[in-house]
Amino acid sequence: MSFGTGLSGLNAASKNLDVIGHNIANANTTGMKAGRAEFAEVYAASIGASGGSNGGIGVSVANVAQLFTQGNIKITGNNLDMAINGDGFFKVTLTDGSTAYTRNGEFKLDKDGYIVTNNGARLQGYQTDILGKPISVVTSDLKLPTGGIIEPRPTGVNPAMNSDEGIFITANLDAAAPGQNTGMPVSPIADTLKTYGTSLNVYDQQGVAIPVQIYFVKDDSTPNTWHVLAEMTDTGGTTTGLGSGTITFGPDGKPTAAPPITFTIPANAYNGTAPSAALTNVPIKFGDGTANYPYTLTQYGSKFSVFDLRQDGYSAGELTSISIAEDGKITARYSNGESQVNGQVMLTRFRNVQGLEPINGGYWQKTASSGDPIEGQPQSGRFGLIRSGALEESNVDLTQELVNMIVAQRHYQANAQTIKTQDQVQQTLVNLR
Repeated sequence: MSFGTGLSGLNAASKNLDVIGHNIANANTTGMKAGRAEFAEVYAASIGASGGSNGGIGVSVANVAQLFTQGNIKITGNNLDMAINGDGFFKVTLTDGSTAYTRNGEFKLDKDGYIVTNNGARLQGYQTDILGKPISVVTSDLKLPTGGIIEPRPTGVNPAMNSDEGIFITANLDAAAPGQNTGMPVSPIADTLKTYGTSLNVYDQQGVAIPVQIYFVKDDSTPNTWHVLAEMTDTGGTTTGLGSGTITFGPDGKPTAAPPITFTIPANAYNGTAPSAALTNVPIKFGDGTANYPYTLTQYGSKFSVFDLRQDGYSAGELTSISIAEDGKITARYSNGESQVNGQVMLTRFRNVQGLEPINGGYWQKTASSGDPIEGQPQSGRFGLIRSGALEESNVDLTQELVNMIVAQRHYQANAQTIKTQDQVQQTLVNLR
């Protein structure tokens, strides 16, 4: 027995207490992963020494490993709080421009609309179109349009059925309805022909709403034929026909052909200033019978009903709220009732998370041991999902840490006793006469 053996034990026990103390101190740190001191025996190496004659000279701290187990999910109600349930890290860009990774989802919006951590690091993600489809696999800072309004969008004028522009109607026309008129009615149509119809607002280039009425009139001379007319009543009370078309239904109650019916609103026709420019060939779409765009207008033996009515224009709007889906897509809601996807939070994982280097602020950085980062979308492959309005608590088990602290204290005391015993043995030798 030597002083060195006992001293190595004291140092190892002290390091163990440091690790335990660090765990306890960070029990309330969001996303923190507990550490564990791992030890290794130490032997004196000599050439030709036999295997059974080396008693060892102490202990060393081989590694301080982090335990990347899942922490509990705590509900906070703050939409920008995010918890990862499963594998993955948030990727952030630190204020010095370097890249780091974290499990701490306590995010905020800075004055410029960027999603940032408490230390100002910017959250990284994928840019998307307003429907949520990624437009690049290169990550960038996620930013919300908090500094202004979204520009208005005029109701679309693309008649192609595979576009999302124009007016879309899902409705049923009563097959038992009596004929109402021979041939195409003349606009403005008579009140007796307004039995079946609906109305909606379309929008001009400045986001001004213009009410449009759409009527369905059954032809009394040609079976299974309906005329569709679009009209507008201006602020002076004058009704004007905007456009019309004809739809014929087959024996199965579905259109034999349903090309989009279009209408045009001349500039300034509604109130003297709107629309600011003519809305030309605005399509009314009912599908084209293909698998991707099935017919949405039918003629069955039930009452006239409109099931869905929408168009793609909107007025200007201000940001009112955001929400983050489990797949990381950030949806912004605006005062005009529109919702748009404004990016997608991405996740990163590593082949060897033990190789990551922890740094201040609850971050990790990659090393040669961790391997290169693997990036992807939440809920894809091995990546976990994102819980918005929640945080991942530290995975420190306080009860276990307190027990570990007692054990480490006993180890420290026992190693101190070995030094005391060695001192007594040497004192005995010194006192020999």
